[in-house]
Amino acid sequence: MPGSLKEAQTWRLLSQVVPLLQAVMTPKPAGPPDGGWGWVVAAAAFAVNGLSYGLLRSLGLALPDLAEHFDRSAQDTAWVSALALAVQQAASSGWALVFAPALGTLSRYFSRRRVLAVGLALTGNGASSLLLAPALQLLLDNFGWRGALLLLGSITLHLTPCGALLRPLALPGDPLGPPRSPLAALGLGLFTRRAFLVFALGTALVGGGYFVPYVHLAPHALDRGLGGYGAVLVVTVAAVGDAGARLLCGWLADQGWVPLPRLLAMFGALTGLGLLAVGLVPVVGNEESWGGPLLAAAGAYGLSAGSYAPLVFGVLPGLVGVGGVVQATGLVMMLMSLGGLLGPPLSGFLRDETGDFTASFLVCSSFILSGSFIYMGLPSALPSCRPASRPGTPPPERGELLPNPQFALLPPGGPHSTLDSTC
Repeated sequence: MPGSLKEAQTWRLLSQVVPLLQAVMTPKPAGPPDGGWGWVVAAAAFAVNGLSYGLLRSLGLALPDLAEHFDRSAQDTAWVSALALAVQQAASSGWALVFAPALGTLSRYFSRRRVLAVGLALTGNGASSLLLAPALQLLLDNFGWRGALLLLGSITLHLTPCGALLRPLALPGDPLGPPRSPLAALGLGLFTRRAFLVFALGTALVGGGYFVPYVHLAPHALDRGLGGYGAVLVVTVAAVGDAGARLLCGWLADQGWVPLPRLLAMFGALTGLGLLAVGLVPVVGNEESWGGPLLAAAGAYGLSAGSYAPLVFGVLPGLVGVGGVVQATGLVMMLMSLGGLLGPPLSGFLRDETGDFTASFLVCSSFILSGSFIYMGLPSALPSCRPASRPGTPPPERGELLPNPQFALLPPGGPHSTLDSTC
């Protein structure tokens, strides 16, 4: 009996020690490296953004030629860009096959400098617009709209090597196995989380106005009396402001001075006000004028819209966890596409009915302001009256979606970030 008791104790001890040894010896995935190959992924995402949304922003210069050739209204030609935007995002085809994986993979490679890295990648939009807007106008002048679009199509083939640079990365919090159902694979379960649902609704409304300048900023400048290259200058000024603001806002967000949801609501509202200013500028005297008021309004819009863009993707890991960030990125693009499908055609319809784009920009700015107001329902989006105790939860990489916003949503700066407060 004593021997049997000793044997049982030995086996019990081994049953406790062996799992511990296995846990120690099993390699665990490290956290986001905050650099290394992540900068290569950032460069690939930069090129992807430039060859997708940067090109889309410049295509507005070709819409007057399309309208003239096919004898169509501004509303009809607006569907060209709107359908391209909606199909590529909602149906996950075209540019979406590279854009969503590029941004989602980039978010997984960074933690402390995540919003800065996303902002750097998204400057590809402005840099591409800066180059492609005058290039497209030159191509339209020399080759017509057919030749210009064929040449732009050949340029977008450079998306292929960008996709080859997206190296997978294993992180803590990743699912242990593949999704068990198609709904889980699409990430639709994220809509059961209150904070993501608020974010989704606000983003869908913002999308209704956010893409209107991509399509109609250049035609609006032409309607205001500017010549072809004057309209190019307006697009270029907006692009430069957009690109610079994405970097600056990315750096600011990573400092942790202000919670990311609060920055998202604030810069979303400023984007709506910038779009409002673009719609209210007066008509210039002649085609030789530089259109100073429109340039100023376009610059203000570019600064605010550029500040908003990295925050949309930078706030996602804190809401859904880094394991679901790729799915969440795809869902965000789908939601913005719903607004993008309706916004430009509505803008074109209002232009046809009123004779200019003033009412178009005013209505679409109201969409952005409404979405920004909804963002105030996110955790820590509003300042409150007493310091919040720091929650005993993991870092933002695992997500901090709580049943009620009684704790602060930590920014990517981690535990050293400024405490928020709550009531």
